[in-house]
Amino acid sequence: MKTIDDLNFKGLRAIVRVDFNVPLNDKYEITDETRINAAIPTIKKILNDGGMVILMSHLGRPKNGPEEKYSLKHLLPALNRKLGLEVKFASDCIGEIPRKLSAGLKNGEVLLLENLRFHKEETKGDEDFAQELASLADVYVNDAFGTAHRAHASTAVIAKFFPKDKYFGYVMANELTHINKVLKEAESPFTAILGGAKVSGKIEIIKNLLDKVDNLIIGGGMMFTFIKALGGNVGNSLIEDDLLETARQAVEDAKSKGVNLYLPVDTVIANQFDNDAHRKTCDSRDIPEGWMGLDIGEKSCSQFAGVIKQSKTILWNGPMGVFEMENFSHGTRAVAEAVAEATDNGAFSLIGGGDSVAAINKYNLAGRVSYVSTGGGAMLEFIEGKELPGVKAIEEE
Repeated sequence: MKTIDDLNFKGLRAIVRVDFNVPLNDKYEITDETRINAAIPTIKKILNDGGMVILMSHLGRPKNGPEEKYSLKHLLPALNRKLGLEVKFASDCIGEIPRKLSAGLKNGEVLLLENLRFHKEETKGDEDFAQELASLADVYVNDAFGTAHRAHASTAVIAKFFPKDKYFGYVMANELTHINKVLKEAESPFTAILGGAKVSGKIEIIKNLLDKVDNLIIGGGMMFTFIKALGGNVGNSLIEDDLLETARQAVEDAKSKGVNLYLPVDTVIANQFDNDAHRKTCDSRDIPEGWMGLDIGEKSCSQFAGVIKQSKTILWNGPMGVFEMENFSHGTRAVAEAVAEATDNGAFSLIGGGDSVAAINKYNLAGRVSYVSTGGGAMLEFIEGKELPGVKAIEEE
């Protein structure tokens, strides 16, 4: 893996694709600085070598060119504070303005370009746009794992203009190292925990994981499609009727491959989708009409925790219930605590996907798991076995 540790950046301009797609409030203040914090070590390594850094990123989904609420200039106060210097800002990412500012950079200085997605050419993977970005620098560094699954101009196409001078930043290198550890070097027993609302987003992951795991735990809304596929009554719970056969097949495949597939045995049900709804616990296969399952029950929590604590490798993606509602968050919390306990006892744990990351942070357990992935979609595609354009672009000679 070609990382920035392989190069001394002294006197070199490095254009670095970062993931600064951070949440802003109505005063344009950053409400979660995780992604910016993740990029700081890469930026500092280049600066400490005596190099110059040109930062590029997208923010949000602007529809038609520049919009104030998506301007990267709102990130300058945080960057200045974290880097201890005055970051320069280009009010566009291509054209005369960034060209002049880039040419005037001195060793140890940083330039932030305006939002890449103010130009449609970015998401279209336009080659001329990528070449113009490339012309600003001597070296290309990709440190945006969250967009590595997109073949955009700044994440994949630009790399062809740096055939020898392209590297992974620390975020990218860490993500790939930790995901590969789970996919290629997993110690047994290996347990994958999949939750979230829908089976449809997880089909390819389930197929790929069945060749690798010893245990597969399924919770969240997707459990009801499996339970119905096996003949259970799920009341008004969320299901995908068109995937019943797919779920049945997954159960058969697990059996034939010797994988222990765990579905919740009990469910916390409610008479409506509301934190204050009437609720009770029942058998997962026997939910009455007019009721819906919104969390896993106490017996399931106990069973899942037992499996997790016996594991040496753990992959967790997706909550066990509607954990945003306090009354239906118990299952997700129980799983999070079991993963943390297993990690304390020597297991390797990888958490990925927006909701699982949110849950780990909500329960202040991020420091007790091995790795929290910053790229939900990219991580899932990598686990599905897909090639990520942003990774391939750096690895190709």
